[in-house]
Amino acid sequence: MKIKEKFVLEILKENFPDNYNEIYEKSLLLQYLDKKMKAIERDSKARRSLGNIYAIYSILYYYQENYYNKRAEYKKFGGYDYMRLFNFYRKLYGGSKLQNHALNSRVNGEFKNKFHENINDLIIINNGKYLLHIDYLYVEEIDISKICCKIIEKYIELLMQKDLSLVQCLQEMQKLTEYDEKRNRICKLLSQNSEARIFEIISFAILKNHYRNIKVYFGYSLDDLYEENLQLYKTGRTNANDGGIDFVMRPVGRFFQVTEVNNYDKYLLDIDKVMHFPITFVIKTNTSKDIILSELEKYIDKRASGMVVIEERYHKAIEEIITINELKQWINELSNEDIDHIIRDIDIYYRLEMNMDAIDES
Repeated sequence: MKIKEKFVLEILKENFPDNYNEIYEKSLLLQYLDKKMKAIERDSKARRSLGNIYAIYSILYYYQENYYNKRAEYKKFGGYDYMRLFNFYRKLYGGSKLQNHALNSRVNGEFKNKFHENINDLIIINNGKYLLHIDYLYVEEIDISKICCKIIEKYIELLMQKDLSLVQCLQEMQKLTEYDEKRNRICKLLSQNSEARIFEIISFAILKNHYRNIKVYFGYSLDDLYEENLQLYKTGRTNANDGGIDFVMRPVGRFFQVTEVNNYDKYLLDIDKVMHFPITFVIKTNTSKDIILSELEKYIDKRASGMVVIEERYHKAIEEIITINELKQWINELSNEDIDHIIRDIDIYYRLEMNMDAIDES
């Protein structure tokens, strides 16, 4: 089996120069970590999976301090207290908002899905205490816990470098005086291969500034109308349990969901989550919105098998399709002031997402 990540290969070669590949082949834990670390690649679509990785790392961190190469003693160990592990990984980079799902079930479920041949859970849950199964800590007589910690620590370091690169890019953009260049650089950030959370933040900044230039009129009578600009709000952090709503618009009450093309079933699930309230889908694709809409409608018809009630339920719930094409078009239509607002908004929400210091939005 080929080692996927370059930095994983380098660490294994450094520590096991003569048999690094054999060690990797015999360790499901090393293989699992390697598979979970695609997010550091440039323009990676992969999620960071910090919850799963940090759940493992928190146990490994204390294990290597207490039980490294102490096989017999570890077999008698009952596990580390939940709060000790939870508090530890919440203090790690990007871990402050993580919950306990990874410790309690998510890691074991995913681990079994990736390695059908294994029998034992990776994490043993023992009445509020947690430990790693000894089968995954040793390759024959070699305790691999310290190597796993090195790999995870390097992954965190590379993620931090990647995160800071966007901050530096935004700082450079803020200093530019040519607005055509600013527009071009924002457009370059919009990519089918961009990380999901980055795309969500950038698309929000563009949509927020696009819609704030549009006025609507409200009132209980023709003599009582008042003017108001559209306002877009982000419901929370990316990957949050938001019930299918990423952005909400006032005062007209529109829902926006950011997604990818790869699974139309997920679109229907998002519609179900909000009880078939119309949704605008913001999609990370260069494919035209007409093609996406046509494909989605055909998928709905296929799922409905001629049932009119199902067809109408989902067709009426698609308010609008917005792709990278529309986002780029609106960038080029916006004023210079709006372009500066976009750069500022990306910076604010990205720093909030990454738990960096941010200037309060005014």
